[in-house]
Amino acid sequence: MAPKAKEKPKTSPQQPTAVIEDLFTTLNRHVQNSEFEKAVKVADQVLAIAPGDEDALNCKIVGLIKADNIDLALSTIQSFKHVSADLGFYKAYCLYRQNKLDEAMESLSSLERTSATMQLESQILYRLGKMETCMDLYQKLQNLKIDSLEINIVAGLVSAGRASEVQGTMNALKVKPNSSFELAYNNACSLIERQKYVEAEQQLLSARRIGQETLMEDNWADDEIEMELAPIAVQLAYVRQLLGHPQEAIETYVDIITRNLSDDSSLVVAINNLIALKGPKDASDGLRKLDKLIEKGNAAHGFQLARGLDLKLSSRQKEAIYSNRVLLLLHTSRVDQARELVTAFSEMSPGSVMPTLLQAAVFVKENKAVKAEEILGQFANKFPEKSKVALLARAQIAAAANHPKIAADSLSRIPDIQRMPATVATLVSLKERDGDIDGASAVLDSAITWWSNAMSDESKLDLVMQEAARFKLKHGREEEAARLYEDLFKSHKSVEALVGLVTTVARADVEKAETYEKKLKPLPGLKGVDVDSLEKTSGAKHVENNADLRIVEDEEAKGKAKSKKKRKRKRKPKYPKGFDPNNPGPPPDPERWLPKRERSSYRPKRKDKRAQIRGSQGSVSRDKQDTNTAASSSSSNSKSKPNQAAATKPAAEQSKPSSSRSSKKKSRR
Repeated sequence: MAPKAKEKPKTSPQQPTAVIEDLFTTLNRHVQNSEFEKAVKVADQVLAIAPGDEDALNCKIVGLIKADNIDLALSTIQSFKHVSADLGFYKAYCLYRQNKLDEAMESLSSLERTSATMQLESQILYRLGKMETCMDLYQKLQNLKIDSLEINIVAGLVSAGRASEVQGTMNALKVKPNSSFELAYNNACSLIERQKYVEAEQQLLSARRIGQETLMEDNWADDEIEMELAPIAVQLAYVRQLLGHPQEAIETYVDIITRNLSDDSSLVVAINNLIALKGPKDASDGLRKLDKLIEKGNAAHGFQLARGLDLKLSSRQKEAIYSNRVLLLLHTSRVDQARELVTAFSEMSPGSVMPTLLQAAVFVKENKAVKAEEILGQFANKFPEKSKVALLARAQIAAAANHPKIAADSLSRIPDIQRMPATVATLVSLKERDGDIDGASAVLDSAITWWSNAMSDESKLDLVMQEAARFKLKHGREEEAARLYEDLFKSHKSVEALVGLVTTVARADVEKAETYEKKLKPLPGLKGVDVDSLEKTSGAKHVENNADLRIVEDEEAKGKAKSKKKRKRKRKPKYPKGFDPNNPGPPPDPERWLPKRERSSYRPKRKDKRAQIRGSQGSVSRDKQDTNTAASSSSSNSKSKPNQAAATKPAAEQSKPSSSRSSKKKSRR
């Protein structure tokens, strides 16, 4: 609130008036610039000079509230009890912000009913879940022309389960859904409650567009815009999840959780929806995400949401989070922790059916189906208006535990589903398992009577009558079954009913069966068959040797084979990787698969005969002896005829002895 400049402040004569006027000018500037912490300091300076100044006190309290310092604001109010100023409204608002709703209502009861007090009271009632009383107050506030009141009215109608009244209310208030992004968002929530998901998606997209344009005009930063519009993003992902696009929803939830740019309540909803969407696939990861929401100081005493989340979330949202926590603990076999959390949950929500359902789930996990059935039955007896879900759960548990009588009794206590075909079939099956044939027949008769008088859906009456006729025929009640088939045929001209009637009546009244049999259409393949002559035959003869029959069968098989020639399927040849059939290159060697020795191009390696040794070790072969003799004779000749030796070619001659020596050396080794 912006304080007014004071001409005659309530100060002592000794205090200069100019100083206080300057302080109020500074205080006004800080308030206009939304500098609330500085405004509180200036207000303290004024109060130090003039302790009883009401305007300075109001400015200080409002500045503390605007700065989210609710505890200090409340303590300031309590410390100025001696001041004549009425601070009851501020006190009630601070108690409301601290979630002390009953105390806030008590503080408001002593105040005059103005538009401000009525708005605060409606907010407290909204938080308490007393939606009918809240909507009554909103109806009274409509005549006061309060700005943006339609946003709260639509939100209240949705929370009160009166989403069908939203459109009529907006028409009466002469407002359009797209007049603001908050109203468009609340209208989308009403469409979701009415299961109009496609329209809700379009409304949410409009709300996001309008919100971006509005906040950008107000010079909001990108991060602030994203945080402000986070509820729209989460709700849009939820709608796409309901429309059958789970992957898009998962990506949006993961992005919101990873970037952590949304407000706390939207972040919690994104975590909860992601866990519900994934199911028990990754229960440990879901528990880790929920652990981040626990009040750290109370983590040892069980699962308790942080204080800020506890104030921001509705009872319905908190119930969903606690329920998912218990289910994840059961999927990870942490039964003891689940039991402790269910006990704490029951104390928090004594009139809710969810803690009872979770407690029954814990008993089922411990193989204590009888106890689960007992607590669900007790809840149904204590809260008849909330008994439908409990009785359905009890019936399911009893049927799985092979207690058909308890399951049938539970279903029989739910009036609004008694005549539905699925419920009738389930009750008949359960009573049949229990051996109560008369009870099962009575259920079918009651359903037939109800659908006959309802005149709403003849197909369901036809279905119930057919099943009833089959059931009665199965258990030996031919007359009742025949009566049902006859009624079906007369009313619907059903061929199946006529066939059932003929086969059923033929057991007791053949003439009547023949009368109805004439109404059946003849089969085209039976025109040339003489039934009388067929009955006079002695039947098929037994053939001991079936050789002739085999011959006939073989001839028939051959005839069929000739008539139906198999067409060979042409398959494309498979080439090696990288082979080009248009440019194959040189043909491959046809002998490439043969061993090398068997190929025509094979040539064995020649052995070196010069190094071959024959005979025993140390012996000299005959050829070598001749070689040595020739060498000795040539040497003697060279000595006797030197001139002749000079005329020869020594290189050619000396090559032989050199080879001979090497051969001898090798032979000695």
